[in-house]
Amino acid sequence: MFHSMNARFSDFLFPDSLMRGLDREGLQVPTTVQAQVIPLAMDGLDLAVSAATGSGKTAAFLLPMMQRFLDLPVEDTGTRALILVPTRELARQIYVHFIRLGRFTRLTAGVITGGESRAHQIATLRKNPEILVATPGRLLELLEHGQADLADLEILVLDEADRMLDMGFAEEVLGIIGRSNPARQSLLFSATLHHLGLNRILDSLLREPQVLVIDPIREPHPEIAHQLLLSDGLAHKQQQLLWLLKHEPFEQTLVFTNRRDGAVALGDFLVAHELRVAVLHGELSQRERNRVMGLVHGGRVGALVATDLAARGLDLPGVQLVVNFDLPRSGDDYLHRTGRTGRAGEPGVAISLVGPAEWNRMEGIARYLDLDLERRSIQGLKAAFKGITKRKRSSKPTPEGCKVSKGDTPKTKNRLRNRKNIGKRRQPSSHQGTEAGHTPLKRRSTVASKTNDGADTT
Repeated sequence: MFHSMNARFSDFLFPDSLMRGLDREGLQVPTTVQAQVIPLAMDGLDLAVSAATGSGKTAAFLLPMMQRFLDLPVEDTGTRALILVPTRELARQIYVHFIRLGRFTRLTAGVITGGESRAHQIATLRKNPEILVATPGRLLELLEHGQADLADLEILVLDEADRMLDMGFAEEVLGIIGRSNPARQSLLFSATLHHLGLNRILDSLLREPQVLVIDPIREPHPEIAHQLLLSDGLAHKQQQLLWLLKHEPFEQTLVFTNRRDGAVALGDFLVAHELRVAVLHGELSQRERNRVMGLVHGGRVGALVATDLAARGLDLPGVQLVVNFDLPRSGDDYLHRTGRTGRAGEPGVAISLVGPAEWNRMEGIARYLDLDLERRSIQGLKAAFKGITKRKRSSKPTPEGCKVSKGDTPKTKNRLRNRKNIGKRRQPSSHQGTEAGHTPLKRRSTVASKTNDGADTT
């Protein structure tokens, strides 16, 4: 196994044109995932890799395929490598990463995603780029109409495979695998390899794969400080976020909400208070998405309010602060969100605004991830809510005349009438309904419904 300690990209003996691209990007030392994946991928092995967001996995699969295509050029062939991704944004970012690494090579790449001109994409396919980056839906559509061909495919990469399954792309992915060259090399990257349904993909995609678990998903990023800010409700959260964006020394902030309408409303609130903010959610057109990302990358906005669409796949360099305006639904989602900061060894901060209805979920996330969250407050915006402390069991008085020794529980009387009624069906009382089709309610059902009505549904 190639070890990351003291390793350098020059150790891989990449072609000079590729090394020039790495030097231009200032990349000299590989990350852990790059150091472990690259030599195995260069050996042609099938890999199943579990790696956290921001670990450098894009270069881990781009560099070996680029090295192969530079060392072994092939004339008059179709697409040699396919990279399947869940979102259009991730496809674009991988393409940009390829352009930067391959700027001194003659390798070509194309992007096939939904929301773009079919005619333009068909023209791209006719040029037979060595590398194709695509989302599953549009590519399968082109394959079914004979406008794309994967017969010459040498390498197939599934990036963020668990996310593709979450978005309902399982059948499309299997359809694409079935239409690709069976002699290919396959690489699968996922935040977790224990995702429900991933076995179907693994069985169809990989042959005797080597499994690498790097930076397990439940291991928080060491460069991120996790903080908790108690809140009393929506209006209180808005004021706290406003203070953070105005007073915290962070140039780029990513704010997460759970719903599209919540993101839009929060963006409008912040813009009304004269902050430079953009909003990103799943119902934006491709043109609008491109405009928003242009504003972010150009530094024209200081904060991006987003739904979980941005939790994976978005490369947002320079994000120093992540704010969970709405608490994520799970510990894994928490890691995906907060993993947008603290990248490339830079420190980052993640702040969660937690109200009374979210307290139990926050405690569950902290236990799941073994997180020690630093509690903080804002002067003048402190919450009346202080968190829920564990209640002590109340000691009920012992029934009179019943002696209980330490450690014993009081015994209840076993009445004679209870023993006589064992096995007998209870007769309905005169006030209970006995019409046809109406079953008298049992006392237990009444109690249960009362419990449910008053339960904490957080």
